[in-house]
Amino acid sequence: MAKKHSPRFLAASEVARSAVSECSAAELRAMMSDGQPLVVLDVREREEFDAGHLEGAVHLGKGVIERDIEKHNFPDDLRLVLYCGGGYRSAMAGKSIQDMGWTNVLSLWGGWRAIQAEGLPLRHP
Repeated sequence: MAKKHSPRFLAASEVARSAVSECSAAELRAMMSDGQPLVVLDVREREEFDAGHLEGAVHLGKGVIERDIEKHNFPDDLRLVLYCGGGYRSAMAGKSIQDMGWTNVLSLWGGWRAIQAEGLPLRHP
């Protein structure tokens, strides 16, 4: 079930959504098998990630992404798809790393719920 978000959060996330390209879970499925370099970042909280996540996803929480992303040495043009629970936090995190210089950033609209609905491979504890 989708959460009810505050008007200020929604306004801030809409600004981010307008600045970052989005993809659907079906498009993510296609990217996962197209042979091109791809890293999927789960920007949810650690307990959300630990409860289940997309197989192969790298956990890099929204709260620390700007501080920690460079530790991964991702090339600036690497295709990065970010997801959260529904697509709002991932858009905000995506805008932030895009502002830091990454040029091929996508936010998964629908997030974790869309991943599950699409039947993508999951990892559970």
